[in-house]
Amino acid sequence: MKVKVFEFNPIAVNTYVLHDKTGECVIVDPACFYPDEERALFNYIVDKKLVVKHVLNTHLHFDHVFGVNFIKKQFDVDMQAHKDDQFLIDSFDEQMLMFGFSSNGYKPTVGKYIDENDVIEFGNQKLSIMHVPGHSPGSIVFYNKEENCVISGDVLFNGSIGRTDLLQGNHNQLIEGIKTKLMVLPEKTIVYPGHGPATSIGREAKSNPFF
Repeated sequence: MKVKVFEFNPIAVNTYVLHDKTGECVIVDPACFYPDEERALFNYIVDKKLVVKHVLNTHLHFDHVFGVNFIKKQFDVDMQAHKDDQFLIDSFDEQMLMFGFSSNGYKPTVGKYIDENDVIEFGNQKLSIMHVPGHSPGSIVFYNKEENCVISGDVLFNGSIGRTDLLQGNHNQLIEGIKTKLMVLPEKTIVYPGHGPATSIGREAKSNPFF
């Protein structure tokens, strides 16, 4: 499986396009904000002749959903996310204003709720879902066992964890979820976070200061 990463918008969010030899793909956290970022994501998908099967969001903080409506318009695929983060969409204007952005009427929509009992399939790939709240109530992680990788969103970073001082964040809940659901994965599991460089479960188990 190919993992293509883009760094988008003023908050430097990682948007991932996952695809394999079948040409089917998923987009995780479409966060393109500027027109040139939209073009970069669109052109990659078109140039690779990819078919977008799913648009997945690890959580619904504003910086991770900037490109949702653009992708919907271009490829007619709805966003999927956890229901516990719906309140963040409902209060989207407030989110934007809190961080100095103007919403200009922009508000993404969730087409389908997903949870950790669901499996996302595309091409020859399967992504299992782990619900790891704490950064936000609906934070989820996508795990590909065969490819030995996780898309962790803002749950786990290289040398850090997601902040828990935002609305309905919970530090103890986040730590517990990481320990019981992520740190039990094989050490060589690659972690693709929502911001910053990739890491591995083994590296974080040994050197992350939060554990």
